[in-house]
Amino acid sequence: MPGATEAFTSAGSELAISAALPATPNAVGFAALTWIDIEEVTDQGATGRTYNIVNHQPLKSRGVVKLKGSFNDGAKTVQAAYAPGDPGQALVATALDDDDFYSFRETLQDGTIKYFLAQVTSAPTNVGGADTVTGTTFNLEIKSGSLITVLPT
Repeated sequence: MPGATEAFTSAGSELAISAALPATPNAVGFAALTWIDIEEVTDQGATGRTYNIVNHQPLKSRGVVKLKGSFNDGAKTVQAAYAPGDPGQALVATALDDDDFYSFRETLQDGTIKYFLAQVTSAPTNVGGADTVTGTTFNLEIKSGSLITVLPT
């Protein structure tokens, strides 16, 4: 159909955390975990792999040859209303002071699920003006090679 799109909004997306690690590093292992929703999330940030570019500059051709080098599965900056009584946010706070990796599950509106392991590296409270919601922004450093995407069926 002309003009048809597969675009969808972020509304309805969810983020969950588990202190457990999957028994097997695949979608089945992640799906078997017990998950705690992280409530009051307003922006889940970006998730995805980025490759470093390696430049090779052969003298004879004078041109720069660009090659993909190592990759980094990145970091995710999540914004939420500050809700210390929420079990998901409480587990994020626990993970902040822990050097272990935690399991995360991101569910998009269309049913796509992204599983990954990450360390929580920051979780400051953001206090704004009188007409703003007190918030928190936490950073998740994703363990390279742990990102698994499951498309809806």
